Amino acid sequence: MDKLKVSSARMVANARARIEEVETPDLIAALKDPDLVVVDIRDVRERQRSGFIPGSIHAPRGMLEFWVDPESPYFKEVFRQDGRRFVLHCASGWRSALATATLQDMGFEAAHLKEGFSTWAEQGGPVEHSDRT
Repeated sequence: MDKLKVSSARMVANARARIEEVETPDLIAALKDPDLVVVDIRDVRERQRSGFIPGSIHAPRGMLEFWVDPESPYFKEVFRQDGRRFVLHCASGWRSALATATLQDMGFEAAHLKEGFSTWAEQGGPVEHSDRT
């Protein structure tokens, strides 16, 4: 295979250099903040298999840009900023770094969970399990 102009690892590193990264203990401590919106961008099967952060909303990575855009026919009211703080997460922090950088480029303010959901429970984060996502 030919070498790419920019590797996925480089894209993640570039994104992380310009976005806000939230450490797991800091997000755990902020969970009761009524202005905090935790956005899980993982695949629905990942949420079903591993559980999810209580109160988080699920926004599939493939629809995120459309759901946050008030001019999109797919806009979701939950993404109206109105002083809320949005923190995205995926499993390891790679997809959420790229997604957060993209939203920032759009003018949507968000941060992401640096280590993702992979160490969430180990670090004392609550996990909810349900058949519904």
